[in-house]
Amino acid sequence: MDIPAILGGSPVRDTKIFYGHQCIDDEDIKAVEEVLRSDFLTCGPKVNELEKTLEKICDSKYAVAVSNGTAALHCACIAAGISEGDEVITTPLTFAASANCVRYVGGTPVFADINPETYNIDPESIRSKITDRTKAVIAVDFTGQCVESEKIRAICDEYNLVFIEDAAHAIGSAYNSRPVGSLADMTTFSFHPVKTVTCGEGGAITTDNEDYYKKLVLAHTHGITHDEEMMEEAPHEGPWYYEEISLGYNYRLTDFQSALLISQLKKLDSFKKRRQEIVRRYDEAFGGIPEIIVQKEIPESDTCRHLYIIRLDLSKLKCSRREFYDAMSAENVQCQVHYVPVYLFPYYRHLGYKEGLCPNAEEIYKGILSIPLYPSMTDKDVSDVIEAVKKLTDHYRI
Repeated sequence: MDIPAILGGSPVRDTKIFYGHQCIDDEDIKAVEEVLRSDFLTCGPKVNELEKTLEKICDSKYAVAVSNGTAALHCACIAAGISEGDEVITTPLTFAASANCVRYVGGTPVFADINPETYNIDPESIRSKITDRTKAVIAVDFTGQCVESEKIRAICDEYNLVFIEDAAHAIGSAYNSRPVGSLADMTTFSFHPVKTVTCGEGGAITTDNEDYYKKLVLAHTHGITHDEEMMEEAPHEGPWYYEEISLGYNYRLTDFQSALLISQLKKLDSFKKRRQEIVRRYDEAFGGIPEIIVQKEIPESDTCRHLYIIRLDLSKLKCSRREFYDAMSAENVQCQVHYVPVYLFPYYRHLGYKEGLCPNAEEIYKGILSIPLYPSMTDKDVSDVIEAVKKLTDHYRI
């Protein structure tokens, strides 16, 4: 049996590999360079081109590009009319922004538990959390796998709730052949460097609802409009005139970021194909290891996976999750954990949220690790990750 590197053995690889990494090529660089040499760095034509590109990819009537995924969620909450006294149901197994956006507008996040096999929010748990104050549901496509959209849509329609899909992980995924971005009342995206496509930072919201669209546009541009139909003082004194008609924010995306993202989106299909190839190799490699639990997928989801999570069955290992994490790092395979259940953070504890609220999420959190997954990984990189996991499960097996 190979000795783990953390105990003095040789690591499976000589250089460190991380759980995620951007994939930037010469075409991406050229696209940005062209904008840097142009007349517009921001508020120019590339933003509009990006929005039209996203509308086509997501099969949505409208898209609004914003500065990051958190801004996208905040704008969606504004457009949904969420305010003080309103409750919004979401998942605890997500990045904090999925709940924080509700707090930004004065609402109260309510955490529904997750399906213990898919790790996505459980529709029946959503139903159990609905009260007369519930305004919306923010369902997160965790790791890129689509939530059970039809069930959530039916619940939202039954109780007249706004369905917001947090698709920060899920650009390129589809549910029953319909692209993510066309399923919910509003869908939000993130384009952080570890996501499937990136522009450094950046985000977007898609919708088919014109009223939501107009509110999203105002929310991300200071509440300012040049649209005469929306102004109170039309006709006005000149073409320079604009009005602030609501309180908004500066969540604009730049033209050079938009150019990078347009270039990245041209590679979305190839990125998805490679991610799916790596996922298949991981599934085959880990499916027969008793100490590893593999995330399951619903048949409706054609998933462009953002994260690949292994779940350690700690009852079958003579190590903790931290020890396994450190041992993987010593093999030069750097993992991450996604995520600490949101309500366990001090900020939410101080608001009165308590441990035990979502037992499935808390139990699954104890054993999960995200291992490397991104399109530019070589076959050798993938083999190294598999070898490291097998090496350590062999060593720590009870």
